[in-house]
Amino acid sequence: MAKKSEKKIDDLKQRRKAPLLTPSDLSAKATRDIAGGMNGVLADVFALYLKTKNFHWHMSGPHFRDYHLLLDEQADQLYAMTDPIAERIRKVGGSTLRSIGHIARLQRIKDNDADYVQPLDMLAELREDNASLAARLREVHDVVDEHRDIATASLIENWIDETERRTWFLFESSRRGDATGH
Repeated sequence: MAKKSEKKIDDLKQRRKAPLLTPSDLSAKATRDIAGGMNGVLADVFALYLKTKNFHWHMSGPHFRDYHLLLDEQADQLYAMTDPIAERIRKVGGSTLRSIGHIARLQRIKDNDADYVQPLDMLAELREDNASLAARLREVHDVVDEHRDIATASLIENWIDETERRTWFLFESSRRGDATGH
């Protein structure tokens, strides 16, 4: 009985040391490239989510209610992207973000820790950040196309559309009514 118990303990220890191996027909290079690109996207989505919530929490002014609700809706959309992105990375055999520090190392979206930001400046900054996220999604789409990862490409296409919609809403919400829209 002792030998059986020792073997079980040894098996458990070995499994703890084993890397996460998810079966995939993608090459090791494809997994590395796709996981790398998607982890960058995931880091940006988390950074943009938190910035959007920050601005949502610190919104003020005569359009408070409309902007507050808009940013809450947009933050929910961003947060809803995180699990499918991380799960897609795992499905192709990669590993995903593990910490706030990991996010900070990969994010391109800049944080905003200012004590006060004007409401229209908040909308403008988020508009630019969403446009940057759309560009990053397009970059990663090129990578997944190269590796014929149709499932990831399909998800990215939907996220580009959602991101463009957020950009559009932020643009329209910040228009002052003049001919240029600025």
